[in-house]
Amino acid sequence: MDNLTVFTEFLLMDVTASRELQVLQGVLFLVIYLGALTGNLLTVTVIVTDTRLHSPMYFFISNVALLDLGSISIVVPRAVVNSITGSKTISLTECAAQIFLYILFAEVEFALLMVMSYDRYVAICHPLHYRLIITPSVCSQAAAGSWASGLVFSSIHTGALFRLPFTKTNVVQQYFCDIPQILRISSSDVQFCAYVLLAVSVSLVLVCLTFMFVSYVKIFSTVLNIHFVEARNKAISTCTPQLAILLLFLVSGEVSVLGPTAKEPSLKNLLTAMFYSMVPPLVNPIIYCLRNREINAALRSRFC
Repeated sequence: MDNLTVFTEFLLMDVTASRELQVLQGVLFLVIYLGALTGNLLTVTVIVTDTRLHSPMYFFISNVALLDLGSISIVVPRAVVNSITGSKTISLTECAAQIFLYILFAEVEFALLMVMSYDRYVAICHPLHYRLIITPSVCSQAAAGSWASGLVFSSIHTGALFRLPFTKTNVVQQYFCDIPQILRISSSDVQFCAYVLLAVSVSLVLVCLTFMFVSYVKIFSTVLNIHFVEARNKAISTCTPQLAILLLFLVSGEVSVLGPTAKEPSLKNLLTAMFYSMVPPLVNPIIYCLRNREINAALRSRFC
């Protein structure tokens, strides 16, 4: 036991040792980050400043945009600095904070997507009762509940990952503190605890997905029975962006959790991590702008 080394910092690995390619990677990350920053801030600004978008649905959309901005901001700026400066180290505290915030934003976004599915269900299937059921106080309570559940969920998972010291190695085969990578270098006791928590989490996620699946089935069955084409198109335009973002969120989450854990840096490993950490925050504002008629109209009236 006296010969064990307890690591207090981690080494983040690059795909290549070439400084030119590392700088190029940093520039690419910066461009993606600026695109996500612009898209999400623009979405929030349009929703806040346009009174036509002051409704529960757009309140939740603006929250999701802020969460996307937060999730990409805890990973990419540090990766950009590391790539350009050639730095590889990250402290144990910074790594734990990165994982805590990443899990927090992901869980809150998933909870809000579930709330948004219920919001659309009430709006389309029970339109006469919508204002009685989805009130401003209910929206605030739903947002607060999402954040509270996210804090509890993230605290438990982060505490389980970092409850024992790291003695195997401090090399993380990724450009940020990725959960599968931290789990790979943790002790067997931590891995067992994490897998138990993962099983419980998957069970809860399946329950939530069942709820959302039933909601969207009822939504689209109701939409198909609408005889007025314009009303049907309007209903579809408010549902399909949320459904597309939900599917992208689930696919990226599945790749993150169930994908193979790399034991050495590779281009495939880098692209996989970029897919689930950068693509959703970058693509989500584009989905809203292209598929949501109200946001599209608000953008045209503001910039045209």
